[in-house]
Amino acid sequence: MKCPFCGFDDSKVIDSRAVDERIRRRRECLKCAKRFTTYESVETMPIIVIKKDCSRESFDRTKLINGLLRACEKRPVSLDRIEKLVDEIEADILNSLDREITSYRLGELALEKLKQVDEVAYVRFASVYRQFADIETFMNELQAMRQAK
Repeated sequence: MKCPFCGFDDSKVIDSRAVDERIRRRRECLKCAKRFTTYESVETMPIIVIKKDCSRESFDRTKLINGLLRACEKRPVSLDRIEKLVDEIEADILNSLDREITSYRLGELALEKLKQVDEVAYVRFASVYRQFADIETFMNELQAMRQAK
């Protein structure tokens, strides 16, 4: 970090703390010993969801939480657990280094995580997400779950 007083290119960090969405750092110039403050923010790239109609929109964790809440309604799954599921899904996307994800892949990630938490909620989410057209499709999903055990 360049010193604002003497222009020297190096300084040491004396103190760091989080302030709102930024990091406040107190620095000391290694040449003139004067202190100054810098504010840093984490640069994040937004996650873009590619919809079935090929339109793009920003990832909205609230939409995903709401969908999972509907699937988990009257099930023993806490809001805290649902938020952790969404955190895990978001981390998986960020760790993939892709900043674009198809809505199909996002739904599959949600199903993978939900299956580990509650099978009834999984089937509910799958029935909406995969648009089960009839009872036969529904039964096929249940049989696939039974065979996987």
